[in-house]
Amino acid sequence: MLVGSTIGSGIYRVPARVADLIGEPQMILFAWVLGGVIALAGALTMAELAAAMPRSGGVFAYILEAFGPLPAFLFGWTELAVIRASALGAIATIFAEYLGYFLPLTAAQVRYVAAGAVVAVGILNYVGVQTAARLMNGVTLIKYAALAAIVALAVTSGEGSASHFSGPGAHAATTSLVFTALVSIMWTYDGWADLAFMGGEVRDPATTLPRALILGTTAIVIIYLCLNLAFLYLVPADEMGSSALIAATAAERIGAFGGKGGAIISAVVLVSCLGSLNGSMMTGPRIFFAMADQGLFFSQIATVSPRYKSPSVAIGLATVLGVGYVLLNDFQQLADKFILGIWPFYALAVAAVFVLRRTQPDLPRPYRTLGYPVVPAIFLLASVAMVVNAVVTDPANTGVTFGIIGAGVPAYFLWRARGRGSVKGG
Repeated sequence: MLVGSTIGSGIYRVPARVADLIGEPQMILFAWVLGGVIALAGALTMAELAAAMPRSGGVFAYILEAFGPLPAFLFGWTELAVIRASALGAIATIFAEYLGYFLPLTAAQVRYVAAGAVVAVGILNYVGVQTAARLMNGVTLIKYAALAAIVALAVTSGEGSASHFSGPGAHAATTSLVFTALVSIMWTYDGWADLAFMGGEVRDPATTLPRALILGTTAIVIIYLCLNLAFLYLVPADEMGSSALIAATAAERIGAFGGKGGAIISAVVLVSCLGSLNGSMMTGPRIFFAMADQGLFFSQIATVSPRYKSPSVAIGLATVLGVGYVLLNDFQQLADKFILGIWPFYALAVAAVFVLRRTQPDLPRPYRTLGYPVVPAIFLLASVAMVVNAVVTDPANTGVTFGIIGAGVPAYFLWRARGRGSVKGG
C-alpha cells in the first residue's frame, strides 16, 4: 500500500523540474538525498503514532488527540478543499501526459482523459477496498521491478557517461533553489504517511503499521536515489531540465530496449500512475469519513455502502473534487498546492509525538521513535524551512493555499455555532 501509493507519477516527471531549478548535478543528487532523509524521519516518527493509535484518518486522528478539534478540523478542511483533489488531479494528469506518447492529445484532451481516470478509480474503490487493494498489490510489484530494471539496464547497456555527475550546471545552485526544489521532491516522496489513514482497517496494526511505514519508506528512498543516478548517467543535467517526460527520454538511451525504450517506459508509467491514483483514492476518503465519524463534518459523509462496505459518499466526494481540480489546474499548480497544503499538518502530526509523550505518558506504545527526539526535530526543522522558503519565493500561490487553510477557522466556528461540533474523541 505505502510503496504503491508513493511510486506513482512524480518520479517520472519531477526529476526534470529539479534539474531545471538546481542545475548542478551534485546538488541535484543532494536534494534527493535530503528529501529522502526528511521522508524517513517523518516515517520513523509517524510509526509511533500509528502503532499507538491505529485509527482510520491517520494524521487527522493524531492531530485531534494532541491538539484538539480546531487543528484537526483545519486538516480535514484542507484535505477536502485542496489536498486530496490536488493529489488525484496531479497523478491523473501525468497518466494522461504519458498516454499522449501513444495517442497524441491536446492540452484540453489531457485534462479530459485525466478526469476520466479519476472517475474510473473512484468507481473501483466504491466497489470495495479489497478489490482496490488487490489491484494495488499487483501494480506495486510490477512498477517497483520495472524501476529496478531501468536502473540496472542504465548502468549495463545505457548510452550514458559518468562525466554527467561532475559537469557544471546551467546555473549555480542556491539554498533557496534547493528548498524550492524540495517542494516538488516531497511530492514524489509523499505516500509515506498514507497507510496510517487506513489504520482502523489493518490487521495487527501495532506490528504491521510501524514495519510497513519504515520498511516501505526505506525502499522508496533507495529506488528513487538509484533512479536519479540512472537518469543523470543517461541524460546530462541541462538536458534533463528541458525534458518533461524524462523517464521516456532516458529509456530511449538504453540499448537493451532496441529503440523502444520510450514506449516501454511510458507503458510502465501508465500502470504506475493508475496504481498511485488508486492508492490516493483508497486513503483520502478515509479522512472525510473520520471527520464525519468524529462529528466534525456532515454525518452523511460517514455513510458506508451496505453492499460493498466502502465509505461510498466520501469516495464520491473525493471523485467530484478531483475532477474539478484537474479540469482547472496544470500539473505544477496541482503538485505545489498539494505539498504546501499538507506539509504543515504533517509537521503537526510529528509534533504530536512530543505532546502525547508529555500529556499521555501511559499510552501503550508498541513502537517508540528511533532516534527520538533528534529524528522528529529534523523533520520539523526541514518542514519549517521549506514552507518559509515557499512564502518568500512564491508569495502569491502560497498565499492562496494558506488562505484556503485559514478560511477553515471561521468555517469551524460556524459549524460549532450551528451545534454541529460535538466531537466524539480528542
